[in-house]
Amino acid sequence: MLDTKKIGKKKREKLEAKAERRSMREQELRDREERRLNEQKREDERKKREAEHATEEAAQLEEERKRKAEEERIEHEAYLKLKEQFTVDEEGVDEHATEQESESLLHEFVNFIKSSKMVMIEDLAAQFRLKTQEAISRIEQLQEMGLLQGVMDDRGKYIYVSEEELHALAKFIRQRGRISVAELAQSSNSIIRLTGQDSDVAR
Repeated sequence: MLDTKKIGKKKREKLEAKAERRSMREQELRDREERRLNEQKREDERKKREAEHATEEAAQLEEERKRKAEEERIEHEAYLKLKEQFTVDEEGVDEHATEQESESLLHEFVNFIKSSKMVMIEDLAAQFRLKTQEAISRIEQLQEMGLLQGVMDDRGKYIYVSEEELHALAKFIRQRGRISVAELAQSSNSIIRLTGQDSDVAR
């Protein structure tokens, strides 16, 4: 005869094992779905951050574009205003020719300083029929517009410094690191060329 108790126990164990496997599969599915939802959430947050970053970057670029456009507008207006100050007082010259002459005088003013490297402000003013203060003001305006860079001393001299000399001086400072005022002055004398009638005095 068969042991009914033994058969009942085996069946129960089999059913219990089956239920446990089903429970494990269900738990695995829940875990998988939870991971999927978490990954989806992280992906959505990443896309949201990227979209926000792109929006901020676009706004910054637009702000930078507007700022540059405004700077260019102001510089252009300053240039036109400065150019008007270099007037040509001659009868029988049409407006277009006068404008061209004014611009030519402005370029001549800048080139005269660059080619001279060091000029006496009084001599510069006399060369272009200006008052000394007018010459100083125009140099300052040209420096603000980036058309000139240099230094003006208390003896009425203006020394033009080229882009190459500025880069060379900056390179020297970067290479040396900490540098004294005396060393800076000495290196400036060797890097920045002075060509002009007063160069020997300035040195």
